[in-house]
Amino acid sequence: MTRKRPEDLRSHRWYGVQDLRAFGHRSRAAQMGYDRADYAGKPVIAVLNTWSDINPCHTHFRARAEEVKRGVWQAGGFPVEMPALSLAEPFQKPTTMMYRNFLAMEAEELLRSYPCDGAVLMGGCDKTTPGLVMGATSMGLPFIFMPAGPMLRGNWHGKPLGSGSDAWKYWAELRAGNITEREWGEVEDGIARSAGHCMTMGTASTMTSVAEALGLTLPGAASIPAPDANHARMATATGRRIVEMVWEDLKPADILTARSFDNAIVTALALGGSTNAIVHLIAMARRAGVALALDRFDALAARTPLLADVRPAGRFLMEDFYYAGGLPALLAEIRDLLALDERTVNGRTLGENIAGAKSYDPQVIRPRADPLVASGSLAVLRGNLAPDGAVIKPAAAEPRLLRHTGPAVVFADYNDMAARIDDPDLAVTADSVLVLKNAGPKGGPGMPEWGQLPIPKKLLAQGVRDMVRISDARMSGTSYGACVLHVAPESWVGGPLALVRDGDRIELDVPARRLHLHVSEEELARRRAAWRPPAPRYARGYGRVFAEHIRQANEGCDFDFLEGTAPTPEPEIH
Repeated sequence: MTRKRPEDLRSHRWYGVQDLRAFGHRSRAAQMGYDRADYAGKPVIAVLNTWSDINPCHTHFRARAEEVKRGVWQAGGFPVEMPALSLAEPFQKPTTMMYRNFLAMEAEELLRSYPCDGAVLMGGCDKTTPGLVMGATSMGLPFIFMPAGPMLRGNWHGKPLGSGSDAWKYWAELRAGNITEREWGEVEDGIARSAGHCMTMGTASTMTSVAEALGLTLPGAASIPAPDANHARMATATGRRIVEMVWEDLKPADILTARSFDNAIVTALALGGSTNAIVHLIAMARRAGVALALDRFDALAARTPLLADVRPAGRFLMEDFYYAGGLPALLAEIRDLLALDERTVNGRTLGENIAGAKSYDPQVIRPRADPLVASGSLAVLRGNLAPDGAVIKPAAAEPRLLRHTGPAVVFADYNDMAARIDDPDLAVTADSVLVLKNAGPKGGPGMPEWGQLPIPKKLLAQGVRDMVRISDARMSGTSYGACVLHVAPESWVGGPLALVRDGDRIELDVPARRLHLHVSEEELARRRAAWRPPAPRYARGYGRVFAEHIRQANEGCDFDFLEGTAPTPEPEIH
């Protein structure tokens, strides 16, 4: 392997030449207290930190950034911490998904416009992982992703609580009158006990695990709980390794291949991961020049067992998963389904990284002979209601609903649903199919996590806890139920979902991968002729850019002008 020389470093153009512009760069570095020896001839490492006061998942990132920088200094690099957009899943409205591409653009342009030779990407809260990876992939510099790590398990009356999953569970019980307001308050106080992202197998843990399976983190990094001392040590090791990656010129194009994306999909399936991973992986793959299609997920699901007994599909939480051996142990169980010769950021192959890994708790990371689900933990549906596809997690639904036909109860948008869902006069039964329109990429806007439509209160009182629900929205990875998601094309742009009316019979047949609206083609044609597109939501700003350029769910929801690998010129330094 040919190693770079100091004069080959990208940052040399800023610092290493003898002209007036470089004089300005060096004098301003001196203004910040740096000596020339701190950076001259050394890799400059951008530490993209998505910390903010409103992101609870990243509360510990101020300390972790210093630990990453320590590792960079130890390895002979020059760390430069740069704040990047902090997408705080619990707080940002209408949804962090609307701003994922904003973060991707910022990450790419930070790395392009400043004197960086490599980067450490600090993220973990749901959309920060794909956003950072998408941007850094498009820039093409060596980078390592440093995951935030899950928070500690929650606790209520001696019972473990899982973020999201138990919020939905106990909210339903409160609405049904089975727990008191005081008990609900105790759940609120006990469900989030430390820094770190959701400790269920939600989007955060799914995407950081996906990043590890892609080869973008140090081995085992994704499973370490945020407060664990091993997490701090991993941060420093990440800082050391990125310096070597720069000298080796190990770039994302050397790691992100069609086979590594297959590894990521298989990993998400074996974890029972969030359906959000589908949208993010398609977008990430397209940034790397890999044509990943929705049907690939269904094909790989047909042969991948679900082995992680982690909520919401299972019983345990990420802290238990870590103690059981973490992601390397799970990957070792499915090694025959993986492309083991794919390269990773530590310079070794995936197979070398998981050699010798094993599960220390077969209840949490189950053996191949005793899977939670033998195969098909994810299903891609098609039919006249979703010609471009829709998705469902069969393992998260009551089995009786996987083949179901019922009358539609239609909500025009989220506000309509919120206003009427608990109306005692709502014409709904346990056999009804709840339909939410205008919740997709443009309609939401941003395709919010509204897909786990609440069960009507009068049905909760009857003991109903699941029913078929269909939308063009997403669903939190911590959610559960017979929820059909990501219907494409979305209703806002005139997809078939826009034509559904109350009482229409809808057929869901998961084994047949079918989602069918039992309305004649002639009637659908009449409805389509009468349909009118909604007025644009945004007249200006980022919202307008988003509305004009966002792709549909089956295409990854990236901006059309950001996909692909077309080169972007390096900035002129004058």
